[in-house]
This record gives sequence, C-alpha cells and structure tokens, in this order.
Amino acid sequence: MAASWDSLKVLSDSTRLRLLALLSKEELSVAELQEILGMGQSRISTQLALLRQAGFVHDRREGKKAFYSLHAALEPKQLALLRAACDSVAELPESAEDRDNLDRILQKRRRVSEQYFNLIAGRLGKGYCPGRTWEAIGHLALRLVPAITVADLGAGEGLISQLIAHRAERVWCIDSSPKMVEVGTELAKKNNLANLAYKLGDIERVPLPDKSVDLAILSQALHHANHPQAAVDEAFRILKPGGQLLVLDLKEHNFERAHEVYGDIWLGFKESALHGFLKKSGFQKVEVSVVSREENEPHFETLLAAGLKAAR
Repeated sequence: MAASWDSLKVLSDSTRLRLLALLSKEELSVAELQEILGMGQSRISTQLALLRQAGFVHDRREGKKAFYSLHAALEPKQLALLRAACDSVAELPESAEDRDNLDRILQKRRRVSEQYFNLIAGRLGKGYCPGRTWEAIGHLALRLVPAITVADLGAGEGLISQLIAHRAERVWCIDSSPKMVEVGTELAKKNNLANLAYKLGDIERVPLPDKSVDLAILSQALHHANHPQAAVDEAFRILKPGGQLLVLDLKEHNFERAHEVYGDIWLGFKESALHGFLKKSGFQKVEVSVVSREENEPHFETLLAAGLKAAR
C-alpha cells in the first residue's frame, strides 16, 4: 500500500479522482468507464494501471473483459483520505455528470437483463438453458421439507416453485421481469396453486419481510445478479432463524457468449467463491459441491451450495 504522500500524489489527478469516485459506488468495466467519462480506452487504462499499482483498485477478469472496483483491503487512513478527496469535488459539474452517466449505465444493464427475460418468458422451460438440468434440480428437490414457507429468488416462470407448491405451505416467487411475473401468475392459476404467489422485485432487494421464510432458493439466478453477495445477504435477511439457503448455479466457465446468448452477467462461480458468499452473509454449515456436468460442449457444470441460518 502506498505511503500517504504517494496517495496524495495519486489523488491529485482529476481523472484518477473521477475514476475512484465512480468505482467507490460500483464495479465497472473499462468500456463502461469510457462511456461514462467520454474518454479513450488508452487514457483510462493507463490511469487504472496507476491506481492498481497504488493499491486503490482491484481488477477482475471475466473472459476477455476487465472489471474494476475499489480495493476491499484499503487501510482506514487511505479510505478516509479517498472519501475526503471525493467529497471535495462532489459538487463540481463534472462529478454531477459522472453520477448521471453512472445511473444511465446501471439502468442500461438492468434493461439488457430484463429484455432478455421478457423475450423468453413463456418458453424458458421449453428450450435449452445452461445448468437447467433435471439432474441438478433433483438434487435441490431432495433437500426440500414439506409445510414450510419458501422464497424462490429470481424464479423466472417458477419451474421449481410449481413443484414445491404441491407440498409447501406458502411459496413466494420473486423476479425482476414483469413478463415473467405475468406468465408465472397465469401458470399458478392454471394449476390451481393458491399458495403460490409472484412478486415483482430484485433479488438484491427482495420485497419480503425480515425472518419471514423457512427456505430460500437461488436457482440459476446468482450469475444474473450485479452483486451476488448482496443477493445472498438478502436471502439471509428474509430467512427465519434455523432457515436454509440453497443455491444452484453454474461453475466458473469460459463460454463468453453466455453474456449475449443467455443474458448472463457472471460466467459462473468458483466453488470457493460461492462458499465465501454464504460464509460472509453469516450462514453456518456451508457446503458446496458439483452436482452435474453436461456432456455437450462447453460442458457446463452445476454447483449446489447450502447454508443454515443459526437458530436463536
């Protein structure tokens, strides 16, 4: 980590300070930073390299894309210095424009994801979807307990929930696509599942009360979250003491076309990453294992993660 004098030198450049102000709010790709700041890739990449060398930012590779965020291990003094510097320019026209452009980029992200799911609503369970195998779903179903309240987060049309509702006391399906909610609600009525209800909402801001469900499920939804940790944190919040979270998701892979073809934000996760998400949220008895591997290329593998919220 750079010394205080070196940190002041880093923060004295207006471009670097604007980058840090943005990255303190959201992890962003180089392309997104270009669009927000209206600057060339070479200029931005050069400044990001200096910020990384100084220990202010961390980069993450997702296929050929590089994403940058504020370094999680910043020392308190450096973090205070950074915040003071950002606050000092927060009212400048450039900073206000950067914030507006950031909001626009984040809205664009959400629209891309919503458009994909609105497009496939009504036929999600009829076509191919990576990781959506009966083998993997079967592993999840074996862990279910009857007469409980369940939250299916990022439920889509509610393929799993339609099955669970035959035994559970109450099932809530949460999805950010209005069309998915509409289609799922019609399916529930068609199948006479009065205990199955759909709510429009984000898995990072679940529209359910604290400690209100016995089981939370994230089935092939986490790789569509902008902030996977936030989604797991929300699952922990809505679970009753003694409740359980089950996560089915893709193991980390290199099929980059998944971004465009399936609307994926993340190219799956390492087992250690899923384990870390659950542990950081406060779950106990965390287990993560590979439960299926597809025979056809790119040989997607599916992980099942489980964790318990301590009984109090």
